[in-house]
Amino acid sequence: MSERHMLRAEEIRLGYNGREVLGGLSFEVPPGEVTVIVGPNGCGKSTLLRTLARLLRPASGTVCLDGRDIHTMPTRKVAAVLGILPQTPVAPAGIRVSELVGQGRYPHQGRLRRWGVEDEDAVAQALLATDALELAERPVDELSGGQRQRVWIAMALAQRTGLLLLDEPTTFLDVPHQVEVLDLLTDLNRREGTTVVAVLHDLNLACRYADRIVVMNGGTIVAEGSPSRIVGEELMRTVFGMDCRVIADPVSDTPLIVPIGRHHCTAARTGPAAGAVSPR
Repeated sequence: MSERHMLRAEEIRLGYNGREVLGGLSFEVPPGEVTVIVGPNGCGKSTLLRTLARLLRPASGTVCLDGRDIHTMPTRKVAAVLGILPQTPVAPAGIRVSELVGQGRYPHQGRLRRWGVEDEDAVAQALLATDALELAERPVDELSGGQRQRVWIAMALAQRTGLLLLDEPTTFLDVPHQVEVLDLLTDLNRREGTTVVAVLHDLNLACRYADRIVVMNGGTIVAEGSPSRIVGEELMRTVFGMDCRVIADPVSDTPLIVPIGRHHCTAARTGPAAGAVSPR
């Protein structure tokens, strides 16, 4: 089982070009759980994740890892505990897939620890788990968007950390691979006790896979808890400006959000053709 680590943000503020993106936000990552952050575009989801991962430094406030300010800790020590998949990672030109995934083993190397069997196994297992083993010798810049995303996820998995932060890990993936990736993260959580925090756009997948959902809007957290407790029609209207019905998912019994468009509600169906079937 992975060692559990505590990660929390305390009153963090951060902005760009004079606009505040995170406004005095505090958040503690529940250890040993799958947490999914959702919210409308521009609400600060990715900024929060990047700040938790030490990719951004807040203007004020503190991010603490195991009780220490994360910005005072050595990079290798942080990387041995916390794995990150950013939204738009960039690979060095010409690098092969196996080499990129192998970079996930960097935190475990050192003066007295060289590349060995454990590292080879970690890379092979990560490629296998992400259905990318057959891509191992191909240059990363020749891959499709979906293939490349799976390789980046493999690199994060090869790091074998107790904390894993992923910013939209299902981007570019078709639906079967989206489900496979989220199943894989759930397996890691249940088998190894890995703490997972992910930003997702698909609300129904978020409800299906999250132990805890964090709903953001306007740079703050407006709701937090289990999907069955907090996800409802009023929350969807307030946060996303979306009329919908929330019913039980027939597969997982979690909340299933069914959007209501202008052309699919009773009030929109006017005129003699409403509800009628055209004659043939």
